[in-house]
Amino acid sequence: LYNGPVSWTTFQYMVAAVQYGGKITDSLDVRLFRIYSEEWLTEKTCEEGFTYNPTEPIFKIPNDFQYTVPSFAEHSDFRRYIDSFPEIDSPEIFGLHPNADLTFRVKEATTLFRTLSETQPKGGGSDGGISRENIVFDKAKELLERLPEDYLEDEYKAKIKKIGGMIIPMNIFLFQEVQRLQNVISKIRFILIQLQLAIKGEVVMTSELQETLDSMFDARVPHFWENTLTGDEFSWRLPTLGLWFSSLLNRDNQYRTWLQEGRPNSFWLTGFFNPNGCLTAMKQEVTRKHKVDKWALDDVVYHTEVTNFERIEQVKSSPTEGIYIHGLFLDGAAWSRQEGNLVESQPKVLFVPLPILYITGNARRDEERSKKEMFGVVGPYECPVYKYTSRTDRYFIFF
Repeated sequence: LYNGPVSWTTFQYMVAAVQYGGKITDSLDVRLFRIYSEEWLTEKTCEEGFTYNPTEPIFKIPNDFQYTVPSFAEHSDFRRYIDSFPEIDSPEIFGLHPNADLTFRVKEATTLFRTLSETQPKGGGSDGGISRENIVFDKAKELLERLPEDYLEDEYKAKIKKIGGMIIPMNIFLFQEVQRLQNVISKIRFILIQLQLAIKGEVVMTSELQETLDSMFDARVPHFWENTLTGDEFSWRLPTLGLWFSSLLNRDNQYRTWLQEGRPNSFWLTGFFNPNGCLTAMKQEVTRKHKVDKWALDDVVYHTEVTNFERIEQVKSSPTEGIYIHGLFLDGAAWSRQEGNLVESQPKVLFVPLPILYITGNARRDEERSKKEMFGVVGPYECPVYKYTSRTDRYFIFF
């Protein structure tokens, strides 16, 4: 290794797959780290004149500084070079979009204000003002009035029977989703009623009710509305109480419309408790339609196409196979309708709505062959879809 030329592929593998990459558990983080190593752990990095500066930066690099790999002989020269770095490095030096820095700063500011809110004193009103208990009491009353009515199991079972019964995989999925939503509705109704009674002094103000009161006063989602006692996800995670309750109403509307009017033309995928279950049910239906072709469920993979529909009102009917889904957003990229592919994000635009997506099932061998024909040996970019903005395996849905 020391007497001959450097094996850069070996070096990349040692760094990206063994020493550092071997400690990364998320498969997509491993993919990103491998790309970094293949781009920068190469012979060109050691060449004279190499720079990490992008050829055409989106924003001006601070002080037009050139990030190079110097070859000084003296230690003091390296220190002076390091001291000349800009105070704030541009994300573009690391191959990132300038929006990455904006996202980081927004998260930092949000965390700061959340901490300040949590450390404020939890005292009552004074000087004749409305107390925090009264404010929360009125808010609980308002939410109770807006809370959807309970789902009666006999009623929604009868409605599911009218639209095909439980032999249809998507109807089984609907039944499970309605059950989970009913659990949320009944729990929220119980907590709000108990909270009102506790504020009036008719029942004991438990720690759970006190946490609910404090959260509602700060417009945050109470912990036990989102989580079970063990910390598992009970409902859905959103940053504010207003967004959370609006999501509850939208989810309820999607389920009731499905029960009363039949399968919708387009599904709000992230509005489900178990979006993976929706896609699995869809694959089961597609597999059954190809019984003559002897498709097996284990050999069926997802096939996606971005449609030209911008709004759900434009979708007049369901596809013959598969489903349309809406409500997805792109983070870190944008969609070009003219080019029909992903493009760079616009500066200061963090999230871009994706047009309605068509997703169906296809035999694995047929899908792999079509990808090679359309995109070559490398294939298309596999864009992960997540349930929340938190990009972890826990909330991953599909590619």
